[in-house]
Amino acid sequence: MTVPSSIPTVWILGDQLNRHRGALRDRSPGDCRVLLVESRAKLKSKRWHVQRLHLVVSAMAHFAAELAAEGFDVDHRQAPTLADGLRAHCDQFGVDEVLAMEPMSWDGRALLDRLGVATVANDQFLCDYRDFGDWATDRETAGKRLTMEDFYRWQRTELDVLMDGDKPAGGRWNFDADNREPPPKDGRTWPTITRFEPDDIDRAVLGRLAEAGTEVWGEPPDGLWPVTRAQALTRLDEFLTYGLAPFGPHEDAMLAEEWKLAHSTLSPALNLGLLHPGEVVERAEAVYRRGDAPINSVEGFIRQVMGWREYVWGLYWLWMPDYRDQNQLGACRPVPPAFTGAATTDMACVASVVGNVRQRGYAHHIERLMVLGNLALTAGVDPWAMTDWMWANFVDGAEWVMLPNVIGMALHADGGRMATKPYASGGAYINKMSNHCRDCRFDPKKRTGDTACPFTTLYWDFLARNEKALGKNHRMARQFGGMRRLADLDETRIRAADVLAKLDAGSL
Repeated sequence: MTVPSSIPTVWILGDQLNRHRGALRDRSPGDCRVLLVESRAKLKSKRWHVQRLHLVVSAMAHFAAELAAEGFDVDHRQAPTLADGLRAHCDQFGVDEVLAMEPMSWDGRALLDRLGVATVANDQFLCDYRDFGDWATDRETAGKRLTMEDFYRWQRTELDVLMDGDKPAGGRWNFDADNREPPPKDGRTWPTITRFEPDDIDRAVLGRLAEAGTEVWGEPPDGLWPVTRAQALTRLDEFLTYGLAPFGPHEDAMLAEEWKLAHSTLSPALNLGLLHPGEVVERAEAVYRRGDAPINSVEGFIRQVMGWREYVWGLYWLWMPDYRDQNQLGACRPVPPAFTGAATTDMACVASVVGNVRQRGYAHHIERLMVLGNLALTAGVDPWAMTDWMWANFVDGAEWVMLPNVIGMALHADGGRMATKPYASGGAYINKMSNHCRDCRFDPKKRTGDTACPFTTLYWDFLARNEKALGKNHRMARQFGGMRRLADLDETRIRAADVLAKLDAGSL
């Protein structure tokens, strides 16, 4: 007979790797046992990018080792499922009390409820999702639309971030207009980042994934992504020192020869808990206050961290669980083979972005929205299929991140709950904001013919296909007016049918 444990177990999930947050916040060695479970079912649930999978599993293993070195009694175990791991742990140690931080997903919360695990509030964000829900309710009660801009200003005021008294620093809330410059033509050098030398834990995890027969794709990990808090702090320090100042002006630009420009690449560490958004925002503002970075760059970065990221987190909990079933435009095509690596493509922008994903499990936000998302939107790719693919293939992927960003922002599958109009564009936008079109065999100015840019062709076809659903959107009146004036709309749609067939076949 197992004697019940006199100390509780703190269960740490794989995206809650912070010693000073959640259920570990006030704990010391000796007053609890720590459990981490590596679920074989989770590892086999998708065709993961190998760097995405390795990052999470290795970060968990490093965190377990750090806690053990601090003196905690740590049980880091592999199990068929999370539930099996918990049951085996409780049976082995006679545990009668298990405590965890609220999970980062709807299904995770339901699982802990079923297992009878007590939870404390998830404090890995600046705005608790319940407070976000109260804010949203107040807005809707007042007949106002939920917008990220209003949420962001509320958060800035509430948390006193980039404020000079009751006024925004720099005299404006939003410096987006200063951050939309096309790619520079001066051949500048972008900030470099440290690659971390793989250690025995990294190598052991990679070997274990191979032995488990987990289906993966992409280039193997090479030390690019931080798997410890110390490494994450190094990445943060480097960005604040070298990347923050040049970040703003070209944050929406795309370059074939530069995978990140001055983007921070901090999202994986934030999403795993290795960094907290509060410390990131505080330190970024300090750079501005010292005069070491301009307001447009600092405000643009802080907007991403405490504006957009927190807004997406709140919307996820506000709209789940039915939100993942949204498909207002009736999109049903599969994820293109050109995205999954099953085929190559002559579309230079797509080839470049997918190449970045293959090599690093990463593409920056404008590549995700205006290349991958834009093509999926105008081609009519099934929103859940696209969400699931991005979730599995980006190192910063998680359901709470991808659902609002893909279903709402990129694919407009929620009928406009998140974005007031679809983010659809032809090749002209990509030509303006990148250098991809320079050597591409497709012409962004053409919509018909074999050399017509697929983005341009599909843009007009998307409007024609969805005129009934979107035609009354006042923000799209000009676009639909332009479509109706096209003398070659029928020819464009014939070309679009050919483009879609080739896209599905992986021969475009």
